[in-house]
Amino acid sequence: MRKRTLGKTGLSVSVLGFGGGPLGGFYGGFEENESIRALHLAIDRGVNLVDTSPYYGGGKSEEILGRGLAGGWRQKVVLATKCGRIAKDQFDFSARFIKESCETSLRLLQTDHVDILQAHDIEFEPNEAMVFDETLKALEDLKRQGKCRFIGMTCYPIGMLARAIEACPLDVVISYCHATLLDQSMQETLIPLAERRGTGIINASAMSMGLLTMAGPQDWHPAPAEVKVACRQAAEVCQRHGADLAQLAMQFPLLDERIATTLVGMKTVSEVESNLEAEASRPDPLLLAEVLQVLAPVKNRCWDSGLWKAEA
Repeated sequence: MRKRTLGKTGLSVSVLGFGGGPLGGFYGGFEENESIRALHLAIDRGVNLVDTSPYYGGGKSEEILGRGLAGGWRQKVVLATKCGRIAKDQFDFSARFIKESCETSLRLLQTDHVDILQAHDIEFEPNEAMVFDETLKALEDLKRQGKCRFIGMTCYPIGMLARAIEACPLDVVISYCHATLLDQSMQETLIPLAERRGTGIINASAMSMGLLTMAGPQDWHPAPAEVKVACRQAAEVCQRHGADLAQLAMQFPLLDERIATTLVGMKTVSEVESNLEAEASRPDPLLLAEVLQVLAPVKNRCWDSGLWKAEA
């Protein structure tokens, strides 16, 4: 497994990261023992970044990972979790709650510290100044106390994440859906800024929350209709070539040496094996060029998220 350095943290992270969202039931049912086998296989094959959040199943993901990382597995990974997002429409970025959330996460994860702690989906907080002051100070306090080694913030809007990097001394951020076949705004705008500030970027959702798969997105997906149409056309191109759009989507960000790591949610051994295969291979350049051409008319088209409105 290739590894790259995450910003100025000094952390050497695998280019493929284990995302814990599915262990909260976000993507249908799962069997806990199978998911723990998947976790152990990923670690044995070199995946060393494991990311989760209290939001994933109301702590269920953290609890399962805590059990899965017991018995010496914890020492083999860079463990990351988040705070501030409680449920779909429930958030609390106050200092008091951030600290309480961290303590709960440590208990569920069965560890005395996490390597990375991030404020989760900050675009849903109406008081941006509070996040960049009170929330930040709470994260810094937890870092000084040794509850976490590095701190950061996550959100979907590139513009909001850029403001966070500029306003706060963050070690890392998570950007999702912006280093994909469909959207390269992370590479074009966010990476240069992060490199100047020394902030590490954890990439996520290479498949754009299901857009870039053969089955296509679920009904709830917030992307504009024309984006969904273009992604279905991309899937048809892959089908004609006997290829899998999801695998091509996974391979794409791994090509960029500036992207330290890309998180992907995994809950089964077969999913881990498929993603390991994508990491170990390179995309067909002709297929990649054809898919990018199909998606070009909707390149970098975003959608509303939280209180942030996408530009027309």
